[in-house]
Amino acid sequence: MKKDRHRLKLPRLANLYISLGGSHDRRFNVIRKGSSHSHWRDSYHWLLTLSWPKFLAVIVLFYCAANGLFALAYLAGGDCIANARTGSFFDAFFFSVQTMASIGYGAMYPKTDYANFVVAIEALIGLMALSMGTGLMFARFSQPTARVLFSRNAVIAPHNGVPTLMFRTANERHNQILEAQVRVSLMRDEVTLEGQHLRRFHDLKLIRSESPIFALTWTVMHQINETSPLFGATPESLANNNIEFIVMLTGLDETVAQTIHARHYYAAEDILWNMRFVDVFSRTPDGRRAIDYSHFHDVVVMQDNNR
Repeated sequence: MKKDRHRLKLPRLANLYISLGGSHDRRFNVIRKGSSHSHWRDSYHWLLTLSWPKFLAVIVLFYCAANGLFALAYLAGGDCIANARTGSFFDAFFFSVQTMASIGYGAMYPKTDYANFVVAIEALIGLMALSMGTGLMFARFSQPTARVLFSRNAVIAPHNGVPTLMFRTANERHNQILEAQVRVSLMRDEVTLEGQHLRRFHDLKLIRSESPIFALTWTVMHQINETSPLFGATPESLANNNIEFIVMLTGLDETVAQTIHARHYYAAEDILWNMRFVDVFSRTPDGRRAIDYSHFHDVVVMQDNNR
């Protein structure tokens, strides 16, 4: 009787491979209003969190702007650079480049006290900028990162007779993540007895939340029984309650011996009902296991074997 209570009504359909898109890179985007926080007061963290193209663009922009300002300072001193064309911005700019980088080719050199004073200031700023730039580059390269692949969609389908929320993940690198742990939280809109609207988190109990070695794929499962926050849920209720699933995976990367983490989000429209994932495992002729990542996100409609 208990299994009958959990049984889902499945459509009488033949197995059909389906490759669906989804929010595989969903972000937890929130518009913050009234905050006094400014990137300029937290520039170090801002530079660390920029993407590489934006970071390199900021470095190039700062480099050109600094040398341009010093070039104008040299031009303000008149004919103060030996072997430079009088009033030439490009000669002053490239002299600034040589000074800031401590190159010193010798073709151009300061010949007045004013120029020597500006050179002293620029040399000091150049040393400080080189130290800060080196530190930023090292910090960005040394940050532990994970290459974890999450399925574009999660599914809800019977597993051993019980409706189960399932999604799968895989380690894209050819190494192992040790002591891997996954945590799934349900976030939804709720209304208290007093009529107050809240955005509440519920931790979902998983069939297996830890793995000593994460090297291949991992299908994460949550049984939807009487103790589950999803008990009695329907596609309409998930959408009406603005439901979102937050997945956090942590572990120890054996290559760099550092803790890494990965996160993913599933919204109500990313949940597929009465489907299961396509099997991506196979055996090679010599008996080794193989994974076909081209079908990693594919699902198949389940058959109702009880009809």
